[in-house]
Amino acid sequence: MLTEVTATRYVTPLREGGSLPGLVEAVDDQGTYAAYVMKFTGAGQGRKTLVAEVICGQLARALGLRVPRPTGIRLDPVLGLGEPDQQVQALLKASGGLNLGMDFLSGALGFDPLAYPIDPAEAGRVVWFDALVNNVDRSWRNPNMLLWHGDLWLIDHGASMIWHHNWRTAETAAAKPYDASDHALAPFRPDVAAAAAELAPLVTEELLASAAADVPDEWLVDEPGFEDPDAVRRAYVAALLPRAKTIHERIQLPEPQRKGATQ
Repeated sequence: MLTEVTATRYVTPLREGGSLPGLVEAVDDQGTYAAYVMKFTGAGQGRKTLVAEVICGQLARALGLRVPRPTGIRLDPVLGLGEPDQQVQALLKASGGLNLGMDFLSGALGFDPLAYPIDPAEAGRVVWFDALVNNVDRSWRNPNMLLWHGDLWLIDHGASMIWHHNWRTAETAAAKPYDASDHALAPFRPDVAAAAAELAPLVTEELLASAAADVPDEWLVDEPGFEDPDAVRRAYVAALLPRAKTIHERIQLPEPQRKGATQ
């Protein structure tokens, strides 16, 4: 389960994200204060964005990819009363209870493909992972990657696993190919075959169940077609487990990258 902290101060909105995440200060039960990037249940995409962030983030971390650690953040809507920005005020008021935070990577820089080359092995692992979770939001237009202390970090997985917005189509959707033609790392000749050989055997039912278990019950209750939160968790496992075995065969990269062309 996620560690929980309590929000004490809303610092500033991070307007790069469509769901208007914010930088907040929070305190844990030991009295330690820290900064987090917070995503809200009251945002337009709703709690499924937070579910995707947790499952994808925990799965990526288990596979050795760098993703900021997720944390549950309790928010008292009263924090919104003093906000001068009406949009932010409304968001805070609508998000009372448990929200999602990620460790704030202070000083991190946005990924620039012209300034930071990625080797084919690392590019392959990222592309393969994004294909597994069907992340449609890591294009060259919006890389959703950061450079922190010289390493590549992945952020913003809320647009992944789009089949969970319509569970009746989950089996069909999860079986579809992954179009990586616009992927931010496509120019780096990603070695997806090597990534699949390394990572696919690690994606077991137990690993997926562990990632899904970290999603709080209150973000899964009342899901249409499911009797309880555990049934929803099993649905995520059922969608991802078979996909891990074969998705590398259905990753669609631009033809120049397939032939080994350089940037």
